[in-house]
Amino acid sequence: MTKLKNRVALVTGAGRGIGRAISLALAGEGAQVAVAARSTAELDEVVSNIASAGGQAIAFTADLSDRTMPSRLVTQVKEELGSVEILVNNAGVGSSANPKPVADFDDDFWDLSLEVNLTAPFLLSKAVLPDMLAKHWGRILTVASVNSRIGSFHGAAYAASKHGVLGLMRSLAMEVAGEGITVNAICPGPVNTLMNDKRIAYDAQRLGCNLEEHEQSLTPIGGRLVPEDMVPITVYLASDEARMVTGQAFNICGGLLMS
Repeated sequence: MTKLKNRVALVTGAGRGIGRAISLALAGEGAQVAVAARSTAELDEVVSNIASAGGQAIAFTADLSDRTMPSRLVTQVKEELGSVEILVNNAGVGSSANPKPVADFDDDFWDLSLEVNLTAPFLLSKAVLPDMLAKHWGRILTVASVNSRIGSFHGAAYAASKHGVLGLMRSLAMEVAGEGITVNAICPGPVNTLMNDKRIAYDAQRLGCNLEEHEQSLTPIGGRLVPEDMVPITVYLASDEARMVTGQAFNICGGLLMS
């Protein structure tokens, strides 16, 4: 498969879950993939899997809670692979790490959530844009959430940051629409990941229900999604086929939101 042959892609939060699935898929379509996350061991495994399948990837250890990291990361990728043509903003902090009502919310956790979930995508987008504008080609994709459209009980920071992501995406899409650059988002529902495991366990306990029954009730289709469910729309949006698609947010959520 060669929809993305020789394109340079950067995927954040690529060590596991959605980011891992997207990285493997982009490499499978011929992209050279820079995989970034905090865990070196997880990244090395992703790179090894991509190489075993005949693809090309390089790992970059990056903590996006550091305000200086996005620009440094983009520079490092450019030095190793060339300018970033496809940016996938996937790294995020979920509500499960510290769920509390707003009245008791931890201010430091609020700051961390907005830094990683909203400010990092802004700074990464800003860093890749000059080269995309020079080439008149680029794809910026952000993994948002269904909570970019609805609230999150005891997860105000997560919902606020993900709502902000859509505002950022739509504003940037308007600015670069005539430059060969598209900017879109995908909004996953509950996905079977380590982050979401903690969230549904918290909700099941809070609601006083059985974990397995709660999981099955999360979507109208039934159960949770898997990371690979995010792959087809991501590959499409990263390709030339989606040249006329920009400023859109796609719900991939098992029917949880029908709008």
